[in-house]
Amino acid sequence: MDKIPSDCPYPGCFFCVMKEGNPSKRRTSILKFFRELPAQDDDGQVLPVSGLWNTAMAHPNDPEFINLGIFECMTALIWKGLKNRLWLSHDQNIYIPYYAAHIIGSYSMNMEEFAERAVHAGVIPPLVELLRGRLTWVEQRVAVRALGHLATYSSTFPAVASHGEVLELAIQVASSSLEIVYSHFYQFVDRRISYHCDLLTRGMGGVEMESRKAEEWASQLQCWSLQLINCFAFKPEFLFDICKPEFLVKLPAMWGGLVNENSPAGIGLLHTICQHKLGRGPVANCPAVIDALCNIVRSSDDWQYMAIDCLLWLLEDQSTSNKVIDKAAPALTDLAEISVLGDHKRLGDTIVIVLQERCQAQGTARNYISSRTKEQIDELLSSRQRIKWEKNMPKEDLQIKQAAALVVKLEGNSLFSSGDISGAASKYSEALALCPMKSKKERLVLYSNRAQCYLLLQQPLAAISDATRALCLHNPPNRHAKSLWRRAQAYDMLGLVKESFLDAILFINECSQSNDPDLSLRHNKVPDYAERLVKKQMHAAWLFREAAIKHGGIPTEDGSGDVYGPEADDSEWETASGSDVENGGQEADDNEENDDMDMYDKSTTKDLVRGYNILLTEDDT
Repeated sequence: MDKIPSDCPYPGCFFCVMKEGNPSKRRTSILKFFRELPAQDDDGQVLPVSGLWNTAMAHPNDPEFINLGIFECMTALIWKGLKNRLWLSHDQNIYIPYYAAHIIGSYSMNMEEFAERAVHAGVIPPLVELLRGRLTWVEQRVAVRALGHLATYSSTFPAVASHGEVLELAIQVASSSLEIVYSHFYQFVDRRISYHCDLLTRGMGGVEMESRKAEEWASQLQCWSLQLINCFAFKPEFLFDICKPEFLVKLPAMWGGLVNENSPAGIGLLHTICQHKLGRGPVANCPAVIDALCNIVRSSDDWQYMAIDCLLWLLEDQSTSNKVIDKAAPALTDLAEISVLGDHKRLGDTIVIVLQERCQAQGTARNYISSRTKEQIDELLSSRQRIKWEKNMPKEDLQIKQAAALVVKLEGNSLFSSGDISGAASKYSEALALCPMKSKKERLVLYSNRAQCYLLLQQPLAAISDATRALCLHNPPNRHAKSLWRRAQAYDMLGLVKESFLDAILFINECSQSNDPDLSLRHNKVPDYAERLVKKQMHAAWLFREAAIKHGGIPTEDGSGDVYGPEADDSEWETASGSDVENGGQEADDNEENDDMDMYDKSTTKDLVRGYNILLTEDDT
């Protein structure tokens, strides 16, 4: 190369090449560099490759290096690392296969033309070898990322699919990734591979940061594997291999965690699978999957709409409807008054239409729905008929009905205050029957208050149903703080950790944005009762929890195993004591007009719930 700076000791240095002012010479020098780099054994090769890694992330749509042979160069470097372990162990060459695979993925993630060039350059075979685990989980992560991008495009998917083992390997990685990262890296700090630590933290953090980043990368390894599988799931010919019961049943638990909350993960794959008839059959045959979809439908999960789609498709399919309707109908009925959810318009109307059609079709079918499900659907249809009737009622009559509902609600409040929780729930039910359907705010209050009663009566399923209905009536949906909190507690009673955790987090978020002085966070401090539940569920929802239990990292029932994490005392995460109810019980006050009586007596409530951490409030209004 011409005019190498005198202060640079490396002839042909890539960084000097990049400084070349003559475009023609620069292009020629870069082309020469890419061709020669894989054959070189000099020290310092990782420096230009890491520089290329930075460039690929910063400018993934820039065609300059694509046209000059970067894919061919990275392919050769990965093969060299796989075949020449002596070279791989020399200097810092151990980093190069990771950077090379990452560069391929970055340049192929946005541009189909670049992906086609990558396939033509032969990137797939070495990426498959990395996915196979020929090196470590760190290289698996970037390999599955790159293969996932290549499989996204119609023009390059066949090349990925032609390697028959890719789908099987992706399923294996998705299923075992968390255990692999935990046992191979997270569990034993003193055995961590140094270059893994450097890649995770870029040399900027200690053990704690390594552990946090390992959790994030483990989640990405799983989610990117699911993304790759998802590309196959759009093709019916691959659904048989994907829809094995032992894999399907794991998908709802693959949710990305807070470290990768933007990925639809397992529910996203189920959403794709349920779009095709060949996928719906196996899903319908997995009761645990249907149960999980129903829980997601009644949660504040970002991917709630995907679970709704899945259940609706399963109900609309005559071959699967009979298998799921008794579980799906109650969950969807709770959502019948939701109007808009994301891009879904008139969602409640869609739910009603589907349930009505299935109910009518089931009447003539060989297998009938249960009487309880039929009753719930009939109640839903009756409520829709009420809307039509009320539209034709004189305004004065509606005002009388609303006033009567208010009187009955106040009677319920009085019963609640005196400790007659069951009587209060009955009064709220009576008020709901009187309250006009268009009075959404009032009905939201009644459902939320009745949910509170069901909590105290130790009926978490009924509490979840009513809290969900209240949240659907709120504008915007899923944002009513009190109902979020009540549902979070009900899910906690059932041991549904993720659902409880998400609702508790959203409750705190709503408190932080509330103008209500009793709901807003005082001095920006999260209420003790909410903090306790969140911490408890964070431990229970820990991404590595199952792997840690399997490998002895969490105390089991017999007391064996090592305590994980910074907090070793499990008693800290027990449900709140009576003092928490007394100190935090009135943190949220639903009384917007200040004309309702206090809904609880502390000693009575404490006796009823035996110290369970329940947020007790005055009426919403």
